[in-house]
Amino acid sequence: MAEMTRVTVTLPSEQVAALKKLTDNVSGYVAEAVAQQIRHHLLGEELRLYQEEFGAFTDEERAEAQARIQAATMSADKRGAAA
Repeated sequence: MAEMTRVTVTLPSEQVAALKKLTDNVSGYVAEAVAQQIRHHLLGEELRLYQEEFGAFTDEERAEAQARIQAATMSADKRGAAA
């Protein structure tokens, strides 16, 4: 298990209320949201660096990437529904 550090965050009351309706493990939920944001940031940085080196993505490349993302999302949704 990863080493844990306790931090204090301030959130709007309505967000806290919504979180408590969604989960009994607010810390775990927030940790996963933070991990997702970090992955999103790192991917964005990698894409930026790639385009600096090789040029901007073409419309065709963007369309193919979007299709792959949608297919992966649909597949993940089906797996989650089956669980």
